[in-house]
Amino acid sequence: MKRLLLVALVPALLTACASTRTAEAVTDTAATAPAPTVTGPSEVGLTAAVAGDWRDAKFSARDRYRHPRETLMFFGVAPNQTVIEITPGAGWYSEILAPYLKDDGQYVAAVWDDAITGQPKYRYDLNKQLRAKFAGNAAVYGAPQVRVFDPKAPSFGAAGSADTVLTFRNVHNWVSDGSAEAYFKAFFDVLKPGGTLGLAEHRAKPGTDLAKMKKSGYLTEALVIELAQGAGFVLDAKSEVNANPQDSADHPNGVWTLPPVNRHDAKDDAKYQAIGESDRMTLRFRKPARE
Repeated sequence: MKRLLLVALVPALLTACASTRTAEAVTDTAATAPAPTVTGPSEVGLTAAVAGDWRDAKFSARDRYRHPRETLMFFGVAPNQTVIEITPGAGWYSEILAPYLKDDGQYVAAVWDDAITGQPKYRYDLNKQLRAKFAGNAAVYGAPQVRVFDPKAPSFGAAGSADTVLTFRNVHNWVSDGSAEAYFKAFFDVLKPGGTLGLAEHRAKPGTDLAKMKKSGYLTEALVIELAQGAGFVLDAKSEVNANPQDSADHPNGVWTLPPVNRHDAKDDAKYQAIGESDRMTLRFRKPARE
């Protein structure tokens, strides 16, 4: 009887041992194998949009400083989202975002209201350029929205209607004119629960005082994070994709000394071209989801 019992147990024991070895092998492989490269529609679509031949050559020449594909990947911009870009200017990022979103998502360019008189002339000019870019070019841009807002009382659409809000190198302007809190509140309001605020901004050295920040156009990360958190956002992640260690953030005409503005003496041009564009923080915030 004992011999029969042992004969019956042997196959089961062998199977258990084999299963254990297999599990160990899988564990070892998983521990040592490199992490797989994630390639999805988002990455493919952004790569194609950045490489688009419709882009202004002067814009694409700045990719080495602005890293659009990597930046938008970091922000998690998906092709089926509703994305609002705040004051896109002449459309540097519009040329990438609108084509990327045209089939399954919606690109919204939030611009200063042209009907409000007494604003700086450049605002009207930029809005005109942006509309002209989109006009009659549905094959490239689809049907982007140009949505106006009052800069003294910003509002960007129905509450909880956007997946992502993006703003590039704008926060220093709002800090300078005292409207930053209103803008961040408007971002929070228009985003869906769980939505993303992605921003890039000229970065001051830690501890820089507010007066110098307003004069130079550089802001500390601490100040920007405080503004976002004050509106209810949670800091989700930071990226150094737009960092420039060559930039001291201390120039005679502030950030405008550097490219692309180049507000400096001709004799100093080589110096500032060698530095390149500003050192920038790249921050991703999240609107908390409903519990």
